[in-house]
Amino acid sequence: MTAVLSPVLAGADSAGRRRGGVPVAVAVAFLVILIATAWAVAPSLFTGYDPAVGDTSEKLLGPSAAHWFGTDNLGRDLLARIIYGTRSSVLSALVAVGIAVVVGGLLGLVAGFFGGLVDVVTARVVDVLLAIPSFLLAVVVVSSLGFETINAAIATGVSAVAVFARVMRSEALKVRGTVYVEAAQLQGGSRWHVLLTHVLPNASRSVLSLAVLQFGVSILVIAGLAFLGYGDPPPASDWGLLVSAGKDYLVSSPWLVYAPSAVIVAVVLSINRVSRWLRAKD
Repeated sequence: MTAVLSPVLAGADSAGRRRGGVPVAVAVAFLVILIATAWAVAPSLFTGYDPAVGDTSEKLLGPSAAHWFGTDNLGRDLLARIIYGTRSSVLSALVAVGIAVVVGGLLGLVAGFFGGLVDVVTARVVDVLLAIPSFLLAVVVVSSLGFETINAAIATGVSAVAVFARVMRSEALKVRGTVYVEAAQLQGGSRWHVLLTHVLPNASRSVLSLAVLQFGVSILVIAGLAFLGYGDPPPASDWGLLVSAGKDYLVSSPWLVYAPSAVIVAVVLSINRVSRWLRAKD
C-alpha cells in the first residue's frame, strides 16, 4: 500500500502546496487576479447588461440564473456593475502604487546611498508621515484635491510613500556596503552611475514584492474612500461605492453588500497570497 501511494504523495504534499512547482493556493490566486484583469480590460465580454440602466420592474431581485448577483434598487444587474467597476478600482490602485513606488523609492534610494544630511532630513520626513495613519492621511489629501476617484488614487499613493521610502532606504544601505559597489567606485564610476547601475537593481527586489502587496492595500483604501463618498458619484460603480449604496438595503437585500464585498476580499486576498509567494522565492 505504501509503495502504491508514494508516487501520489510525491506529486502533492500533505498541505497541498505544490503541483508542477506552483502552490495550489497561488494558482487559484493567479486565476482570481486574471479574472479581475479580464473584467477591467474587456467588461463587455462578461455581461450583456448595461451597468447604468436598469428595469425598475426587476428591482431588488435576489441572485438567480438571469442575475447571478441579483439587482439593485433601480433594477440594474449587480454583477454587471461590479464588472464595469473593476476597471476604475484596479486602475486607481495601479496609479496609487505607481506614485508610492516612484516617489517613495527615489526618496529612500537617494537617502540610503548618499547618507549625511540628505538621509537625516528624509528620515525625519518619513517618520512624520508614518506617524499619521495612512487612511487618515489619504482622507486629508483627497479632501484637498477634490472628490474624484483619480484624486482618491493620488491620495492613496501619497499615504504609502513613507512605507516605500523606508524599505528602499534600508535596502540601499545594505547594498551600498557590498563589495561590488565598492569595486565599481574604485574603478572610477560616478556616484550616480553606481547608484543607478548597481544599487538600484539590487535594492529594488524587496520593493517590488511590497508593491504587489500594496496593490491590494490600495484597492481596500480606495474602496474605503469611495464608501465614504470621496470617489466618483453615482452612477459610477466603483466597488466601495456599490457597498455604500447597498448598505441601506442590508436587511432586505443583503446581496447588494455581500456580493461586491466578496469580490473585494477575494481579489485582495489573492494579491496578498501572490505577494507572499514572491517574497518567499527571493
